[in-house]
Amino acid sequence: MENFIKTNGVELCAETFGEVGDAPILLVGNTMLTWPDDLCARLAALRRFVVRYDLRDTGRSTTADPEAPDYTLRDLVSDAAGVLDAFGLPSAHIAGFGVGGWIAQLLALDRPARVATLTLIATRPTAPGPNDSDLPEHAPELMAHFMNPPEVDWTDRASVVAFMLENVRHLSGPAFDEAEARENIERVHDRTPAAADPGKAHRAAQMATAFAALDSGPRWRERLGGITAPTLVIHGEDDPFFPLGNGRALAAEIPGAELITLPGTGNELPRRTWDTVVPAILRHTS
Repeated sequence: MENFIKTNGVELCAETFGEVGDAPILLVGNTMLTWPDDLCARLAALRRFVVRYDLRDTGRSTTADPEAPDYTLRDLVSDAAGVLDAFGLPSAHIAGFGVGGWIAQLLALDRPARVATLTLIATRPTAPGPNDSDLPEHAPELMAHFMNPPEVDWTDRASVVAFMLENVRHLSGPAFDEAEARENIERVHDRTPAAADPGKAHRAAQMATAFAALDSGPRWRERLGGITAPTLVIHGEDDPFFPLGNGRALAAEIPGAELITLPGTGNELPRRTWDTVVPAILRHTS
């Protein structure tokens, strides 16, 4: 069942799996559906209390002006802490995917008492914008796709879904499962109230890049050595958005971090990876 949490002046949609008394894991992605139902259920079956939620401007959480969001990356970090508060969790195991990985890193740095362990998936140690010279940038072919998008009829579900599917195809590795991706995209689209508004649907469909315009505040890469939470880094070997060198840098610069790479995987968490990812998270949070 979905819950609506009021924190930091916004309303966030959250959902839980498992028993409250089990070890809590907060999953941070773009939307709660970054973490599929079956993945959450598998973690819950292994005695984890799983919490997932929609970031601002995604899913059923509060939306801002699509052209001028009035919040910062640090506000999203405060939102994550607010979700923990809403469920009465002084601390939790934190897992962040993509943008959620930035939020997770900053939560571990700025509010270390809230983070029991840290899992970083498909993310990097720097904010949106030009990357550091020692880190690989977005793949040129991917950026060419994003900079020259096809025509989309934002009032037509099929047109929007097809557009989102092409974005996901470009973000994925060579073992792309179109049927699985389409099912996930249709769920993301259909549970978003903004999808009924063509202007907001445009932003909802651009989730992979929608947060690039946020004010991210001061750099944090130079602070990674101060992370005290045990850290697991999981990264696709064929990630075109945050290429593998970004995951390697995180693992090298966070003390004691472990790196697991996923062959044939891009900026994604498809079902075929779960037999690796779920046991790894279980070990890490035990």
